[in-house]
Amino acid sequence: MSKIKSLTPKSIAPESAAISTTDNVELNATSEGNTPANTPIEQTRWNGWGNVNINKKVSPHGAKLIRSHIGKTKKLKSISLQQVLKTVPKSRLPAAIIELDIVSIDNEVRLRHARGQSFPDWIAMHSGDFEVYPDGVAHPQSTADVEELLKLASEHDLIVIPFGGGTSVVGHINPQKGARPVLTIAMSKMDQLIDLDTESQIATFGAGTQGPAVEAQLDEYGYRLGHYPQSWELSTLGGWIAARSSGQQSLGYGRIEQMFAGGTLVTPQGVLNIADIPASSAGPDLREMMMGTEGRAGIFTEVKMCVQAQPEEELFKVVFLPNWEAGKEVLKQAVQKNIKLSMLRLSNAVETDAHLHLGTSPSQFLAISTYLKARGMSTDKVMLTYGVTGDKAQNKLALTQFKQLLRQYGGVSGKLANLMGSIWAHGRFKFPYLRGTLWEKGIMVDTFETATNWSNIDKQMQQMQQAVQTALADEGEAVMAFTHISHVYKQGASLYTTYFFRAAKDHASTLQRWQKIKQAASISLANGAATISHQHGVGHDHAPYLTAEKGELGIQVTRDMLKSLDPEQRMNPGVLLEN
Repeated sequence: MSKIKSLTPKSIAPESAAISTTDNVELNATSEGNTPANTPIEQTRWNGWGNVNINKKVSPHGAKLIRSHIGKTKKLKSISLQQVLKTVPKSRLPAAIIELDIVSIDNEVRLRHARGQSFPDWIAMHSGDFEVYPDGVAHPQSTADVEELLKLASEHDLIVIPFGGGTSVVGHINPQKGARPVLTIAMSKMDQLIDLDTESQIATFGAGTQGPAVEAQLDEYGYRLGHYPQSWELSTLGGWIAARSSGQQSLGYGRIEQMFAGGTLVTPQGVLNIADIPASSAGPDLREMMMGTEGRAGIFTEVKMCVQAQPEEELFKVVFLPNWEAGKEVLKQAVQKNIKLSMLRLSNAVETDAHLHLGTSPSQFLAISTYLKARGMSTDKVMLTYGVTGDKAQNKLALTQFKQLLRQYGGVSGKLANLMGSIWAHGRFKFPYLRGTLWEKGIMVDTFETATNWSNIDKQMQQMQQAVQTALADEGEAVMAFTHISHVYKQGASLYTTYFFRAAKDHASTLQRWQKIKQAASISLANGAATISHQHGVGHDHAPYLTAEKGELGIQVTRDMLKSLDPEQRMNPGVLLEN
């Protein structure tokens, strides 16, 4: 039978294998594997990332390395949940909305849907200065529910904010000050596999399905989507589509635009059904037009995704190359020669050193460092992480071709390839937990990313890092920054920069430091040769810089399209476009 309906997949549970001790992950009450289970909202941190039972340790030599760059640090105070709950104002929603069974005005529910995971969000959550809360949170269970909610929003002049997994790092879900009440529509109850067309390999899901639930439900039938962003543990299908997300293995599985086949978008003007036709020359592509609209056009309720059979084999390995130029050339040639890899990630020399400190135990660090030094690797060495996914014959051919390329450019791996590959695979979704651990040490961390052509990669990376490292020079503060290429294309690649700086004397001063760094980083990207965001989206934080990429006419075309679907401008105002 080629089409499966009325799906009832098994309950979603963690994999049975425990995490390797090399992962530096501390489990307070639970053990879990590389595929975490869905985390109920009451088990997620209200003021940080992820499951309250999971913490990621920082090795002593890793913390020492960071402090050697930025200096001694001091922890900021953190307010308690009970203290913050006392600041939540009375809901302004009309009785007709409050009386709906699917709407909550509970203070904690509203608080947990007021912020995402951006650096300003962390400052708000730890200082207690949330500024604005949604007036209520709706949990629809069907497309009809969302239609009714948007109809009532129009009747009662409400602002509407779509909410997926709450993982935005650029302010997508934050309510803004204004006279109109705010209704956040959380999609968490629309999280099931609805239909699976095995002949066409199209799976229909509720748009609120989180990453682990997507893969667990598909695995019941022998399929996989293969979209693995850093936020995979909590982020949702609808969010991936709305923000044009990219997963860690985009080289093999494609970005979200290669996976999204069609679906249902509820707009203030009605329901837009996007057909899952494989190809069409019948005018502009509505599927492409609605992707990346970040809640401004409407709310995705059901999405059709291109899936594939589970691979026979998936391997991740690590190799070291003598310098950045060698590593970059390997990446460019591998993708332009069509070597069938599923992932390529190249860390520059500073990031390589940082990962060797942060991602290993002291004994592992010593063993790896000694081995690399004996093989002639200097401080300029770079780390390249790569993966293959498919049947064993395909993988064998790809690895043979890639290893020939690595030898040509002086690659060193040996037994390290499997060890370091295993460390990366087990810790691939744990980096967000590191932020909380570093926060407790007074070390602030954030990221930004872009994409540009191969001919501009080096210049862009230099400009980005220089901008960030000098952003706090007027305060006499140092910033540690490093960069990696995480997604590669024949035309170019993405650049992903992580930076660390010291907490200031208080929350407000620390936020001001971040704002200086963020502005410097964004200006370094707004040059017409690089995007303001390759995978995080625009949100509120990047909206001021979008014109540099799209041009005035491009902004006007986008504004007109969104206004045609939301003429009253009630859907997520200020996101994507400044007004």
